[in-house]
Amino acid sequence: MRSDFKIFIQSFFLLLFSVVVGSSVLAQGIRGKVVSSEGELLPYASVYIRNLGDGVPTNQDGRYEYKLDPGVYDVLIQFLGYKSQLKTVEVGEEWVDMDFEMEPQVYTLSEVEVRAGQEDPALTIMRKAISKAKFHRLQLQQYSMTVYLKGTGQLTDAPFFLKKTLEKEGLKLNEAYTSESVSRITFTQPNKVEEKVISIRTNGDNQSTSPAPYIQTSFYQEKINDIISPLSRSAFTYYRFTYEGSFFDQEVMVNKIKVTPRSRGERVFEGYIYIIEDLWAIHSLNLKTSLLGFDIQATQQYAPVAENVWMPLTHTYRFGGKFFGFEGEFKYLASTREYEVTLNPDLAYVPEIIDEKVQEVTEDVADFKKTESALEQLAKEQPTTRKEYRKLINEYEKEALKEREEPEVISESYYSIDSLAKKRALSYWDSIRPVPLTEEEIEGYRRDDSLAVIEAAKVSEVDSVAKKARRKYKPLDFMNGASYSFGKGVSIGFKQNWTKISFNTVEGFKFGMGMFYRKYQEEKLADSVNRIRKSFNIEPELRYGISSNRFYGKVDFRWSTTKPLSGTTFGIEGGRYIYQFNGGEPINEQVNAFYSLLFRQNYMKLYEQDFVRAYWAHRVNYEFTYRANLSYAERGELFNHSNYSWYNKEGRTYTTNRPENVEVNEMAFADHELLKFNTSISWRPGVKYGIRNGRKYPITNRSPLINFNYTKALGGLLNSETAADFDHLEIGVEHFFEFGVSGKLDFNVSAGTFLSNKQVYFQDYQHFGGNRTIFSNFGPASNYRFMDYYKYSTNTSYVSGIFHYQFRKFLLTQLPMLRFSGVRENLFFNYLKTENSPSYWEAGYSLDNLFRIFRLEMGAGFENGNYLRGGVRFGIATFIQVN
Repeated sequence: MRSDFKIFIQSFFLLLFSVVVGSSVLAQGIRGKVVSSEGELLPYASVYIRNLGDGVPTNQDGRYEYKLDPGVYDVLIQFLGYKSQLKTVEVGEEWVDMDFEMEPQVYTLSEVEVRAGQEDPALTIMRKAISKAKFHRLQLQQYSMTVYLKGTGQLTDAPFFLKKTLEKEGLKLNEAYTSESVSRITFTQPNKVEEKVISIRTNGDNQSTSPAPYIQTSFYQEKINDIISPLSRSAFTYYRFTYEGSFFDQEVMVNKIKVTPRSRGERVFEGYIYIIEDLWAIHSLNLKTSLLGFDIQATQQYAPVAENVWMPLTHTYRFGGKFFGFEGEFKYLASTREYEVTLNPDLAYVPEIIDEKVQEVTEDVADFKKTESALEQLAKEQPTTRKEYRKLINEYEKEALKEREEPEVISESYYSIDSLAKKRALSYWDSIRPVPLTEEEIEGYRRDDSLAVIEAAKVSEVDSVAKKARRKYKPLDFMNGASYSFGKGVSIGFKQNWTKISFNTVEGFKFGMGMFYRKYQEEKLADSVNRIRKSFNIEPELRYGISSNRFYGKVDFRWSTTKPLSGTTFGIEGGRYIYQFNGGEPINEQVNAFYSLLFRQNYMKLYEQDFVRAYWAHRVNYEFTYRANLSYAERGELFNHSNYSWYNKEGRTYTTNRPENVEVNEMAFADHELLKFNTSISWRPGVKYGIRNGRKYPITNRSPLINFNYTKALGGLLNSETAADFDHLEIGVEHFFEFGVSGKLDFNVSAGTFLSNKQVYFQDYQHFGGNRTIFSNFGPASNYRFMDYYKYSTNTSYVSGIFHYQFRKFLLTQLPMLRFSGVRENLFFNYLKTENSPSYWEAGYSLDNLFRIFRLEMGAGFENGNYLRGGVRFGIATFIQVN
């Protein structure tokens, strides 16, 4: 079996994905090659059979094969930049060899050729095309297509010190790895995609470079895989368009438009798009872009599949890039054919579009009327301006969505794989493959087939051994984490415990151990897709400090029930344990140990408590969740027991375990009792849903998260003068706004007050996410960068705001080289004001996506406008989501 290292390299640099249905085995058809007039092979040219409304592309070597029943056919050959050719051929009982020699396309300039002071004709062409974009998305009620997808990838470079290791593993540089798949894809309005994979032949896994986001989306949409489409409503904000001539093809006039980004770099296209005159639909396109430093080239050739309906026939994609010394390139070909279309009867009439910026608007031109239904207005055979037509189509789409049974569901996808998909014989592939393999691809398959035989034998041997016994205990399982199954959903095991080894001044060197018992069961619902999942968990946790010579332990009993959209969790937890004063744990214990041992700085402040807590949480749906818990605790102050450090420079001493604060008094750290009730509500108004294989999931990017939190310390119920007694209310909002691809604003704002603060101990103060280390927390708007951990903690009123704005183009990213590498620039501004503290604010600048995974921040904090401190922070790139 290949090593994990080799599998990792392949799964990063090789494809693949799937697509196209098999046709019957035929013994005749047409075949040949397509070359330019200079003899240059033309890869991925479109070979289109007009009689059938179907076609195939040529392969990388410009060769094609098309199996056909006997008969007479009109064969149309298309290739971007060359004149189309149409030939008639009669197919009998044998193969017919047909070679094509393509002449360069000759473009004629319109009579409205650009002159001084005149507008470029491309602008009115694109304005009309943009106004019709949504029409072209909605004009098909449903369509099905067979998609054949072939990907060929290779590793072209690797770090010099790993090249020999790769060769030993059988992975050679500049050696092709190929994958193929055939699927039947059905799209139904408004956004339902069903894919049935008929066959797969692959030697790699699906990759982040897969062209699936481009094949299953449309350039008529606003974005394609987060890249602004040239037909987006905001296209003129991002692009310049230049008219480069026109030509006739298949009895339509086609305009060649050059697409130039106003600011080159990531998430914008550049290249050419070809627009059909009067229909204002895409004829073909050749565009390139970049994403996270990887170059992407996309080419599509369209063909008519119904009257006034053009759909992609051939897609080709090229990806290339470098990552930590590894470099690869990938070539993908998607052939979409055997279209079955159902037209939208509401959009049967195609009006004349008037560009009001350059054309005269006469009295017979229709205006959009809010008092009339959009459907009635669409039936009127009157010309309309592009602006009014766009309003009309938008209103029609809104009306159609409102009539749906589940308007909150905005996308559906269904994916299935035929049971024989991975078992098809070579003869099957030879019969259905629309594009002949190249010699390089054939050799790659031979190599991988021989390796697969060896690996299958090894896998079989390992599986047979594994079946003889269930997992047994291994020496380091208690540290690495492990689970031991006892059948019927019952398992016990260890959590990963290496991170529970650390150092702090209260305990000295500290060790911990987490374990679990779990009983799990699933019940299928009537729809046979969704399930109810129930579990019961017991999770004990222990810790011991060498210097303090104290054991601590707690145990959590938890019951959970999870339904497709809702869920309930309740439990009881108790024991004697140590916690940070800030329950949000602003400093990681390994980071604190690092600073303590290397720099003699102990930022983590701890207290202990004997406690019992009962809790309840109910997710009504993904829009609304409420929680409640009741706890009783006896809490006490802790003191430093260790002065150990590897840094012993004179003058540097550890601070006490009592946090410094601007408003605290001596009594705030006294031993005390607590009886506390807490309830909270999380609300995401307007959340939308998607459906994947029958299961609903939330789409929350348009919905802010609003949190309400109320805490009541019931001191009056305890017969104790030291019992905590207060009321605390808080509201917070977290969300983000994207401004096209130009920028993104993340924010986290909260405000709160203590309605009463008769007796508030420091553990129950409102704490804020401070940071005094060089490490920045995950998330762009999750915490302050330079603020003390506890200096501004309060038992009064407060307001807090964390703001983070990411630019596509700012200072350094004015350089295209940096934009193409995926680097982003950010500005952040954070503010905090409490009733008794000075105003604190901080501002800074950061470089994001450095080497595609890191973030470097620089900034400073100020108190009442006076400089307090500043520095540098290192973190993980903001696009990486970590919970």
